[in-house]
Amino acid sequence: MNLVPITYKGGIYRHDEIMDLIEDLGGYIIQKHILAQEVVLQALVPREDIELIARIGKPLTGEIIPSPLVGTEIAVVTMSLEIHHLPHASCDVAEYVRRMGAKTNMVGLARGFGKRIAQLNDEERDVINEHDLAVYLLGDFETCIEYKFPVIRRGIHVPIIVLGGPSTETLKKIIDPPVDGYVGNVGRFMHRTKESDELEMLDQVVTEITRVLDKKREEIAKDPPTVSPARLMDVISSQVDEIHEVLSPTPITVQMTGLRVKLPYDHFAPVLKDIVVEEGITIGEVAEILPSRMRDYILLRIKPFSETNIMV
Repeated sequence: MNLVPITYKGGIYRHDEIMDLIEDLGGYIIQKHILAQEVVLQALVPREDIELIARIGKPLTGEIIPSPLVGTEIAVVTMSLEIHHLPHASCDVAEYVRRMGAKTNMVGLARGFGKRIAQLNDEERDVINEHDLAVYLLGDFETCIEYKFPVIRRGIHVPIIVLGGPSTETLKKIIDPPVDGYVGNVGRFMHRTKESDELEMLDQVVTEITRVLDKKREEIAKDPPTVSPARLMDVISSQVDEIHEVLSPTPITVQMTGLRVKLPYDHFAPVLKDIVVEEGITIGEVAEILPSRMRDYILLRIKPFSETNIMV
């Protein structure tokens, strides 16, 4: 079944019918937001059933919006948490990408600023590598980017997209070895993005992220995960009552090949390991259960089919 990411927006009245429909069709609700009298559902649904969902949702003032980033977790890496690096460009990119369905986490480096002292510590490296993709927001000066970027990318294994003040062509020229994506003319600015040309710039960022993640999806499809991350999320939600007591908006964050479960590792890792997914197959057989470097969370890395010879 080919599941595609969408966002459903509609009135709160009878929205449970849409949720039931998506689940009956074999889809999964990734996240649900209720804003006043409107409900927003981020979901993975069968491609052939999108028109059916749209038709049933139309009388309920519902609409279907393609959201290519649903089911991904992205690290937005800023050089520091200080005023000249963080407030506007970094927050605007993180927020705009989140609107397209991704779960974003801000990573402010302890020593990312300056040419002489720029570095990446082990914890920062491990946290970034827990995501599907990393977006690096760099500064405006070519010489600074060229000098220090090799240091702050060291040990990063996930796809990287670089944003910076120089043009896209210049970024491609000065960054060696190349990264997966570039968006130029996105440097530091001390105001919120409101003008049409600034919003167009953010659209370019989303387009580049989508392109890189689509390429990653093609690679994953050659050796798919043993079980869909969205299905594993449903299994955990139904069998671990404590997950419903977590106050985070996403107690279980879906990634492209795994999950981040926001429960203490020491207590709940053995619980997750023994949960049955289907016909005696446990989560411990189809996924690695690892401690996350982000707080005390649990990271599940689903094993590929070539490793387990199981498709759940």
